[in-house]
Amino acid sequence: MSVSRRTVLATAAGAAALCTSPTPAAAADVTADRIPEPTLRTLRSAADYAVEKLHAVAPSVTAFPVGTKFEKWVYSQNGDWVGGFWPGTLWMAWLYSRDDMFRTRALASAGKLAPRQYDTTTHDLGFLFYPSWVTAWRLTGDDAWRTGALQAADSLIRRYNPRGRFIRAWGALNEERNAGRVIIDTMMNLDLLAFASSRTGDDKYLNIAVEHARTAQRVFPRPDGSTPHVYDFDPVSGTPIGPNTVQGYSPTSCWSRGQAWGLYGFTTMYRRTKNPEFLATARRLADFAMGALTPDHVPVWDYRAPQQPYDIKDASAGAIMACGLLDLSAATGRHAYREVALRLLTALSATCLTRNSTRAEAVLARCTRNRPAEDGIEISLPYADYYFLEGILRVLQPQDVDRAIDLFTV
Repeated sequence: MSVSRRTVLATAAGAAALCTSPTPAAAADVTADRIPEPTLRTLRSAADYAVEKLHAVAPSVTAFPVGTKFEKWVYSQNGDWVGGFWPGTLWMAWLYSRDDMFRTRALASAGKLAPRQYDTTTHDLGFLFYPSWVTAWRLTGDDAWRTGALQAADSLIRRYNPRGRFIRAWGALNEERNAGRVIIDTMMNLDLLAFASSRTGDDKYLNIAVEHARTAQRVFPRPDGSTPHVYDFDPVSGTPIGPNTVQGYSPTSCWSRGQAWGLYGFTTMYRRTKNPEFLATARRLADFAMGALTPDHVPVWDYRAPQQPYDIKDASAGAIMACGLLDLSAATGRHAYREVALRLLTALSATCLTRNSTRAEAVLARCTRNRPAEDGIEISLPYADYYFLEGILRVLQPQDVDRAIDLFTV
């Protein structure tokens, strides 16, 4: 792969994204997609509600929402692993409404993540810095945001294990516990490394992302396209040990949010590299997840838990899956993926909005954080709100989403 070619293309994409004029591929006319008018009305109404809710709640938010208790946000001061989603949600609200209150608060919130750019104890630096700092740079052009995101990428690659060719998920670099633990979620953190290579011209970041993705595609997907949450390696030799789980029902089950992370993450890696194997893997994961959906199109928390399809729901899995399917439809030209994404978004709009509660501070309800730990059962979660709005804007305003998160395909 030619660094110079990729850099030239990515630079051109970044320049286009910072302009007010959308790229032709990203700016497809919504009406040309022949989306039924009732669906468009539903999504516009949901976006209107989300912006109204955020406008009411944002002035009282002084830290980073991590989840709700009795419908009110519970906060983390340093952002935990979810700190990027609150400023990211505000950016989505700004793109939809053009209300500069959201822009001002998005920048202020993102700024509070500054110390985390040096954090080498977590793989979640993509979640922390892509929807906050990378988006801030793409929408403002202020190089301070780009510089911080690049530092975060430098911190992330320190977690790479060259023997096993994976990015370690959890624990400080000097901790033996979890040193060989890989989780499907990390696929969503790789785009920060692709961004770093595109902005610096240094291939090392994207090379690590590609090696991790190749390892993940080798060990996570089962023959039917389902995935476990965790895969363990011997950290010293890099030898595979086997599947495991933390947030899924069992090592042989399929945690729905993890399946969505994988689907979206492999599609993104295909867009950044044009590696057809990543696209094939994304399609396998998508096909399994679509086949596992219940008729109401709100995913159960684990597709293979004993009580499914009548188990508790996770709306966040549905929002993430919708974004991934819209991305996958654009990458493959297959309308079936787009149709299911629209059903997911309309189902979330119809059955998961917090419209009926005057107490609720979030946009979406019916999310589940960690069912095995009995932690956050059918609550609201910040990443659910973020990906729900991203998904709606991918349909209604694709050129604006391209400006914010870069839908450019090499």
